[in-house]
Amino acid sequence: MRPRIISLWRRVRRVPAYVLRLLAPRTNFAQTLTDSEREIMSRHAAHWGPYLERGEMVVFGPVLTDEDSYGLAVVEAEDEQALRDFAAQDPVVTTGTAAFEVGRLAAGHVRGA
Repeated sequence: MRPRIISLWRRVRRVPAYVLRLLAPRTNFAQTLTDSEREIMSRHAAHWGPYLERGEMVVFGPVLTDEDSYGLAVVEAEDEQALRDFAAQDPVVTTGTAAFEVGRLAAGHVRGA
């Protein structure tokens, strides 16, 4: 007899998750923002508000390492192209401040169901 948890897990509808990496113009970007870049980054954060409000944004923010910094977001989305189109309209992209690298999370778990 199978444990009940496995049969429930198979019935859970999984939404695809995407990883977005913000490719900054310099390695220490997060630590050395100019006033202009700070304003753009503020608009960037506000741009993603709808994903946060709907609970589709799993994580969003800067990552600091010993060598560099970059932005990271993990988003659950049914429509990859809609996500890519939305990212293309981000103020960091439209101003030429940064670019996104987008990948689909191939396996693993995003939050408990």
